Amino acid sequence: MAYRTTLGWSLVSSGIVTLLLAVLPGSDLAWGVLLLLAGVATLVVRS
Repeated sequence: MAYRTTLGWSLVSSGIVTLLLAVLPGSDLAWGVLLLLAGVATLVVRS
């Protein structure tokens, strides 16, 4: 059950990020890298 919940949240967050990238000004690549680094930092801090 935890796997399904994790997969669901992953898909939801991917959709939100995709919408944000379409709306935010600037380079999509720059925002993608920034969000990726923020995600990695969050995982490192939580563990």
